[in-house]
Amino acid sequence: MSGDGVSGDGVKDEGPVGIDELLERVRAGYARVEAREAYEAARAGEALLVDIRYAALRERDGLIPGALVVERNELEWRLDPRGSHRAPEATGHDLRIVVICNEGYASSLAAASLHQLGLHRATDLVGGFQAWRSAGLPVTS
Repeated sequence: MSGDGVSGDGVKDEGPVGIDELLERVRAGYARVEAREAYEAARAGEALLVDIRYAALRERDGLIPGALVVERNELEWRLDPRGSHRAPEATGHDLRIVVICNEGYASSLAAASLHQLGLHRATDLVGGFQAWRSAGLPVTS
């Protein structure tokens, strides 16, 4: 951070904030997607779905077919197109990524982190996996 109260990403540093305000701020930086839109984009090959739920939730609730499973603590390393530990699917900074957590909260913070890596089309799924399942979209055991 520079000495002028502006962070490295150009956002004015106004001091500590609560999580609700932080979510509001990061979500203002991109357009979130609904389950059906994410499904259609993935089916058309226009988006990479990335499931960041922890293993116990995936085992309990199932998987989204075709989604790349990446533990949250590995996300930036696996999706940085320039990183030495990148997933083969991390093909470039223009890749449209839809991050999916359980209910759509952690995924918002994850998408914001991907934006900081230059993945400007990263977004997250409103309502997370639970919204996906409620919409009747495909889930496997």
